[in-house]
Amino acid sequence: MSELPAFPPGFVFGAATAAYQIEGAAREDGRGPSIWDTYSHEPGRVTGGDTGDVACDHYHRYPEDVALLRGLGVDSYRFSLAWPRIVPDGSGPVNPKGLDFYSRLVDELLAAGIEPAATLYHWDLPQALEDRGGWRVRETAERFAEYAAVVAGHLGDRVPRWITLNEPWCSAFLGYSVGRHAPGAREGRGALAAAHHLLLGHGHAVGALRAAGVREVGITLNLDRNLPATGSPADLAAVTRADTQHNLVWTEPILAGRYPLTEAETWGESLTGADFRREGDLELISRPLDFLGVNYYRPIVVADAPHREADPARRVATDNRYQEVRLSGVRHTAMDWPVVPRGLTDLLVGLKERYGDALPPVHVTENGSAEDDVPAADGTVHDADRVSYLRDHLTALRAAMDAGVDVRGYYVWSLLDNFEWAHGYSKRFGIVRVDYDTLERTPKDSYHWYRALIAAHRA
Repeated sequence: MSELPAFPPGFVFGAATAAYQIEGAAREDGRGPSIWDTYSHEPGRVTGGDTGDVACDHYHRYPEDVALLRGLGVDSYRFSLAWPRIVPDGSGPVNPKGLDFYSRLVDELLAAGIEPAATLYHWDLPQALEDRGGWRVRETAERFAEYAAVVAGHLGDRVPRWITLNEPWCSAFLGYSVGRHAPGAREGRGALAAAHHLLLGHGHAVGALRAAGVREVGITLNLDRNLPATGSPADLAAVTRADTQHNLVWTEPILAGRYPLTEAETWGESLTGADFRREGDLELISRPLDFLGVNYYRPIVVADAPHREADPARRVATDNRYQEVRLSGVRHTAMDWPVVPRGLTDLLVGLKERYGDALPPVHVTENGSAEDDVPAADGTVHDADRVSYLRDHLTALRAAMDAGVDVRGYYVWSLLDNFEWAHGYSKRFGIVRVDYDTLERTPKDSYHWYRALIAAHRA
C-alpha cells in the first residue's frame, strides 16, 4: 500500500449499502409497499423488468454480510432503514418486526466491532404517503419527523452516526421531474416543491435526532463537479444553472440559511413567495450539522441547450437548458461515467472555499465504480479497474485534506452487487460479487485490496 498517502489516526474507513437495493423480503413481516416497489413492478420502468423483491436477500442473510464486513476490517458500516418496514403506511402504527430487524442488525455490527451509520431515507417512500402527494406536500416532511423520532428512540442509544437523507437531488428531480426514478413523475412545480419539502423533512429529522441524544447528525448530498464544455458564455451560463440545481439548491439552505441567488435564471421564474415556502423554513433547514456526507462518482461536462418547452410549469421536467456532454480522453465505467479522480479534490476544495467555517467536517459517504466484472473459471473476480478507481480517488481525497478540507471518513460503494435502481441488476458496483441465482457472495480483488489498505492504515 506504499503507493497511497497515509490518512490521519481516527480516519474512518467504511462500506455502504441501501435497504431497497439489498434487503429483499419485500412483503415479509409487515413491511408495507414503497414507491420503488410500485415503480419497479410497472412494465418498462426498470431494465430487464427487475425488482427489489429479493435483491441480495440481506434481510435473511445479514449475519453473513456482517461477517464480510468484519473480514474487510471496516470501522463503520453505512446502511439505510426502510421507512415502510418500520411504519408501513408512512404514519400511524409502528411495525415492531421492522424495528426488531434493524435492532438485530445493529447488535450484530456492534458485536463485530463495527460502528453503525444509519441513513433514515434512501428513496423508499411509503406508497401510502405518495398516494397523498408524496414529497410534493408538506405533510410528508412532517411524517418524516415522526418516523425519525420513532427510529431514534429505538436505536439512538446504539447508532452513533445518523444521516437524514441520501441524495435528495435524485428524489426530487429524477423522481418528480424527469421520471427516471420512483415515483416516475414528470412535473415542474411539483419537483421544486419536492426539493423544498425534502429539505424541510431533513430539518425536522435533525431536531428529532437531537432530541433523542444521538452523537452525530448529518445529510448526504450527491454534489457534482460541473465543467463547461467550452469557454463560451452560453456554456458557462449553463454550468451556473447546473450548479444551482445539483448543488446550490441544497447547500445554500443547509449551510448558509438562504435560497440560491441564481434560482430564477435556472428555473425560468422566481420562487420568492412560492406557496410551498413558509416563514421559518430556512431556520429549520439550516440547523447545525455535525458532518456533511458527500457522494462522488464523476464530474459532469455541461453545454447550453435551448428551451424546448414554453410552459414554465413543465420546464423543469422537460428542459433545464443544459445538457451533459461525454468527456473524451478518459476511461469510462460500465455506467459510462468518466473517471476523473481530481474532480473529487476540486469539489471538496470548492465547498471549503465557498462556505469556509460553515462547512462541517466531511465524510465521503459513497464512492465507487460499476465495472463489467466477469468471474474467472475458478470463480474469483479480478476487477483491476475498480481497484484503480478506488486507489486514485482515495489519493484525490487525501489531496483535498492536504488543501485544508476536514475529511473524517470514506465509505466505498458498495459492499455488495445490488439492485441498481432503474438499471436493475445489470450494473455491478460491489466489492463483493452476488450471484443473483444462488445469492452466493464472492469477495472480489477490490475487497482484498481495500482490506489490505485498512490493515496498513491501522498498522
